[in-house]
Amino acid sequence: MPGRPERKQIPLRLDPAIAEAVRRWAEDDLRSVNAQIEKLLHDALVRAGRLPRGGAGSGPSEGPEE
Repeated sequence: MPGRPERKQIPLRLDPAIAEAVRRWAEDDLRSVNAQIEKLLHDALVRAGRLPRGGAGSGPSEGPEE
């Protein structure tokens, strides 16, 4: 997609209960699991003051992605 920053791929291991909870939440929000995890990380980084608001492309998209 033009103008979209390159995405960094990283391996991720999750506790099965956490993975299932994230999957259900993503489904409720009409997002992919990947987009849901990115949104959760983005929101946590902003709250912790580790990422300025509007930083990193101002967050993941609000709709389905994958």
